[in-house]
Amino acid sequence: MPEEQGGTDQRIPRHVSVVMDGNGRWAKQRHLPRVEGHRRGLESVRTAVRGCGEAGVEALTLFAFSSENWRRPASEVRALMGLFRWVLEREVEALRENGIRLRVIGDRQGLGDNLIPLIERAEATTAEGTRMTLNIAANYGGRWDIAQATQQLAREAAEGSLDPADIGEEAIRSRLALADLPEPDLFIRTGGEQRISNFLVWQLAYTELYFTPTLWPDFDEEALQAAFESFSKRQRRFGRTGEQANALTGH
Repeated sequence: MPEEQGGTDQRIPRHVSVVMDGNGRWAKQRHLPRVEGHRRGLESVRTAVRGCGEAGVEALTLFAFSSENWRRPASEVRALMGLFRWVLEREVEALRENGIRLRVIGDRQGLGDNLIPLIERAEATTAEGTRMTLNIAANYGGRWDIAQATQQLAREAAEGSLDPADIGEEAIRSRLALADLPEPDLFIRTGGEQRISNFLVWQLAYTELYFTPTLWPDFDEEALQAAFESFSKRQRRFGRTGEQANALTGH
């Protein structure tokens, strides 16, 4: 059962998730290497973090590198890992100063030994941030997330600390990567594609989906506000009728 908003009149999502698509096409349109699109996309990341923080969003989850992205050309993968390392080395202090807690979700072992200490240091440095949580999904897949949760449950059951009869939706949810946060209210995908691409498969069950043709490097403050405006007009029913949902929100 998704975490609901009770009788509040929700205009700004508590949790926003984003598939940052279109960096490569942005670069191609300008006859630039694909990596230049990824570099330009970092400015859109800063814009999204700043805009969500100022709007009062509690959590922002960005899909930076999927478990399927390893299939891309080796040169592009190296460039993406290099940009990730640069962010972990250069951007963390600014996040700390702005009260933003950084977390990385995904299979860290697959990222390599050189990145893991940087991730751990970045998380420790920003751990006291209370303004907003910024989750970076790296080497992440929604199916992987569910699989690792069920593996945890299997281990607990084998050890005798968990009764298999107690394994239900809540048991799985509580072992997912973002278990301590509200599930995303708003999912944004840039670049024109209309699919979730194995991102937060479990968590997006009741999320409002917003697709825009804007390429990620062009996703600015105005584009973010357009997504918020679209969200504010949605009626979130969670299985209820429209009349029941209106009664809960006071409409």
